[in-house]
Amino acid sequence: MSQEHLDELIIRLNDGDVEAAERAFLAYEPYLRMAVRRQLTGALRAKLDSMDIVQSVWADVLGRFRDSGWRFADRAHLRAFLLRVTHNRLIDRRRQHHQALARERPLEEPGMEGFLGSSDPRPSEVAQGQELWEQMLAHCPPAHRELLRMRRQGLPLAEIAARSGLHEGSVRRIFYDLARRLAAAQAEDTSSSVGAAH
Repeated sequence: MSQEHLDELIIRLNDGDVEAAERAFLAYEPYLRMAVRRQLTGALRAKLDSMDIVQSVWADVLGRFRDSGWRFADRAHLRAFLLRVTHNRLIDRRRQHHQALARERPLEEPGMEGFLGSSDPRPSEVAQGQELWEQMLAHCPPAHRELLRMRRQGLPLAEIAARSGLHEGSVRRIFYDLARRLAAAQAEDTSSSVGAAH
């Protein structure tokens, strides 16, 4: 994307245009993923994926974009903002996995034979996962549900694109759009429940 086009997007973004926010974020997504990958050490690479972190940032930023009135002087300020939010999200994820990483040991270590636990998710995790899956299907257009099913099977974007006949960038945009819809719906549900509590 040209610098002039990015400047135009930032003007539209400052005017509250959510589509401009989405397009600007897509322009910065490769840069943000690279920044995340540089900070992932060996042990964390097994637990965290740069795309998942960047998509969670996107869902959060988009959900708060309209309410916050954020404004950016230029593309450098927007890039610095997105980089800071992404860096903070990575720190949060590291903290979540800190204890697990400290406790994990290779299976071949002596004395570890009796400590193999079940890899099955807990019933509450199954229920939460099923609820999220149903929400995702509800907000996903019927034409894109097969893409979502392939992603749930763990297929990488390149393979989903090859199987569906779509360009990988199109598949990525479809998932971003779904993340945006889901974030907006969750924000609406949260505001409704807060309003009902008062």
